[in-house]
Amino acid sequence: MKISRRGFLVSTGAALAVRSVPQVAGKTGGRRILTLVYDKALGMMRAVERVVP
Repeated sequence: MKISRRGFLVSTGAALAVRSVPQVAGKTGGRRILTLVYDKALGMMRAVERVVP
């Protein structure tokens, strides 16, 4: 699979967010909602996580 520079940056950002979100969610409380969306830039599905109070 060939990945573009933009795809690499998005993947790296998502990986960093996955590591930091549980720490933030633990401090603020609330529910985490995971949604799958189709990203046209990546050409695949990706997970988007939101913290809802």
